[in-house]
Amino acid sequence: MAVPPPADERPLVMLAQPLFPEFATALAGRYRFALLADADAAAAAEARALLVGGLPSVTAQHLDALPALELVACTSVGVDHVDLDACRSRGLSMTNAGAAFAADSADYAVSYHSRSPKPSAPYPFVPALRDLAAGSDVLVLSCALTDETKHMVNREVMEALGKGGVLVNVGRGGLVDEPELVRCLREGVIGGAGLDVYENEPAVPPELLAMDNVVLSDHRAVLTPESIGGVLEVVIANLDAFFSGRPVVSPVEL
Repeated sequence: MAVPPPADERPLVMLAQPLFPEFATALAGRYRFALLADADAAAAAEARALLVGGLPSVTAQHLDALPALELVACTSVGVDHVDLDACRSRGLSMTNAGAAFAADSADYAVSYHSRSPKPSAPYPFVPALRDLAAGSDVLVLSCALTDETKHMVNREVMEALGKGGVLVNVGRGGLVDEPELVRCLREGVIGGAGLDVYENEPAVPPELLAMDNVVLSDHRAVLTPESIGGVLEVVIANLDAFFSGRPVVSPVEL
C-alpha cells in the first residue's frame, strides 16, 4: 500500500462547499483542503483545482478569486450551477461525475427522447418530446439543463401526457416550466408529479406542498451508497490525473 505524502506536500484543493463525510474520509490522505468562503489569500493564490458539489452556484466572482485555478472538478453530472462562460474565458478544464449516477437516476425507462438515437439503448427512440409524452403514462426527466432543454416540459407537453399521466423529474428543475406545472396539477391537466429537483432551489413552490397528487424529495434521488462510491472513484481519478499531468477521466466540453 502506498504511503500518503506528508501533509505539507499534498496538493491543495479548494472546496466550493464543505465535503460530505464520505468524501472527506476518502480524500484526506491525498490532498489538503480549504473552503473557498474561508480561504486566506495564500490558499486562494495557491489553489489549482476547485472541487464543486451542488448548490450554491459557482460564479465568475468565485473563479476570479483563484488566480492559479486550472481545473473545476464537479461531483455532479450536470454543471449548470457553474458559470461556464467564465470557465471558457479563463481556459479552465472541467470534469464531472461521468456515468457514476446513471444506474440510480435513470434505471426505469421504457422509451426515451434525445437529440439523436443512442444505438446502445435498448428502448424505443421517440424524436419529439410531445410524442413521447403522449405515448407515456409516466414521463421521467433525467437530462442536463442547457439553453436547449430549459422549460422543455411546457403546457403543451403536459397536455400530451394527459390527465392520467405522471411527470417525474430527477434531472434539473429548470427542465420544467414550474409555474405552468403548478397550474396543470391544479387544473387536472396531468394526474400527478414526483419531483426531486426544483427550478429555484432550495425554494419549492408552496402550492406543491399542499397537493395530494405530488411527491417531493430534496434532490437526493441519486445519493445511494453505490453512486457515492462511484463518484468518489471518479473524483479521485480526475484529481490524481490532473496533479500528475495526465488527461482527466471525465472531461466536460466547454
